[in-house]
Amino acid sequence: MIKEFKEFALKGNVVDLAVGVVIGGAFGKIVTSLVNDIITPLIGLLLGKVDFSNLFINLSGTHYATLAEAKSKGAATLNYGLFLNSVIDFLIISFSIFIVIKQLNRFKRKQEVAEAPVTTKECPHCITTIPVKATRCPNCTSMLDGRGTALAHE
Repeated sequence: MIKEFKEFALKGNVVDLAVGVVIGGAFGKIVTSLVNDIITPLIGLLLGKVDFSNLFINLSGTHYATLAEAKSKGAATLNYGLFLNSVIDFLIISFSIFIVIKQLNRFKRKQEVAEAPVTTKECPHCITTIPVKATRCPNCTSMLDGRGTALAHE
């Protein structure tokens, strides 16, 4: 059982997945910082110096100036500002991943096109497409060698 687990854990896909999770976690932290420390303050400034992280609805009926004050008193709050930060965070991460996957797919398609085997050739007489293994053109009946070169024309 230990041998099977080693084989499973050391497969390329599992290692790639582990690396992806670690990089994804680090990327998530960078994006969260970007949202919380740069984008949200800029949006707040444009909307009249609003601090999203401090937007909340107090459910206890007592007035608190900040979310930190309400939390320290144990008040029940709806923290919609923190939710907005999370939504912005999600949108940026999703868009970034979309761009990365789109580029990877583009590179993969180019590689597949480059590796595609040649299955057709052109008849040198009638310029029609014929199978690469053809020894006679089905359109003009020219005899061809294995490279598509005409041998004789009947």
